[in-house]
Amino acid sequence: MPLQLRLFVLFLGIFSWGYSQEGIPVYSDYLTDNYYLIHPSMAGAANCAKIRLTARKQWINQDDSPALQTLSFNGRVGEKTGAGIILFNDKNGYHSQKGVKLTYAYHLLFSRDEIDLNQLSFGISGGLIQNQLDESTFSGYDPIIFGDIQKDSYFNVDLGMSYNYLNFYAHATIQGLLETRRDLYSELESDNLRKYLLSVGYVFGQKKDFYFEPSILFQLMDKTKEKIIDANLKVYKKLDFGSLWGGLSYRRNFDGTQYFDGNEIAVQRMQYITPFVGVNFNKFMLGYTYSNVTGNVNFDNGGYHQITLGVDLFCKKERYDCACPAIN
Repeated sequence: MPLQLRLFVLFLGIFSWGYSQEGIPVYSDYLTDNYYLIHPSMAGAANCAKIRLTARKQWINQDDSPALQTLSFNGRVGEKTGAGIILFNDKNGYHSQKGVKLTYAYHLLFSRDEIDLNQLSFGISGGLIQNQLDESTFSGYDPIIFGDIQKDSYFNVDLGMSYNYLNFYAHATIQGLLETRRDLYSELESDNLRKYLLSVGYVFGQKKDFYFEPSILFQLMDKTKEKIIDANLKVYKKLDFGSLWGGLSYRRNFDGTQYFDGNEIAVQRMQYITPFVGVNFNKFMLGYTYSNVTGNVNFDNGGYHQITLGVDLFCKKERYDCACPAIN
């Protein structure tokens, strides 16, 4: 097998979890104060309504490399209810997808007053996603190639639950709950798009102006049984105008992809390191993340860049008495 083909097969296996056309890919943008993007139960959970805009670009010096843009808004619409909307555009070479998700969330506050945080939340999102395959530049004859732009749309549902208790939080979400088939790529394509997400974290800090937050995110793909874990550490420094924060995330796939290393077969697991940094200035937020793949075989020496812009609106005057940045 030629080296170029072996590299292609390797990276197809390593990155298929992130770039498969199955809704919004789960990257590290949730760490830039954007948990609603992956957990619908966080819609309206915070003291402020939140607008977040993200733009991600991978392998900048490669043509048609993967790129993702998202725009989300969520906030309270009643004493116990929240709502949100997500728009996204995801492109990877000849494949692309666009979609919209609408979210409803219900929040139960168990504390005696609104100062102590003890909140159980439930959320559901309905999403309409359009997939596109551009075959207009394909050459040669193949009976499965139409030589035109193919489009197909499908509907799916995400279901989630969150628990925030003072400095502790936990989120559980099922993405792609419904079985649905897209008549676009192949009749053999699975209609099982379910993905299970679990997030757990705790914010430590003796002082009111400095916190550090270890957390994990676990992903399980129902069809392939592929398992991925993120180990994160985030640090906050309170300032007069807001806060400065940053941290490090390490992602690893439990499964590996085989490739030829000389005359031997070796196994490489998807893993990458993501440093991130950001600042909250009054009600505005700016964040930046950079992801770098590690391993013996790499497609490109360049990393993955992402910028997040945000603004908080309609904030409640009274804040919870806890180190809980995602809520406060």
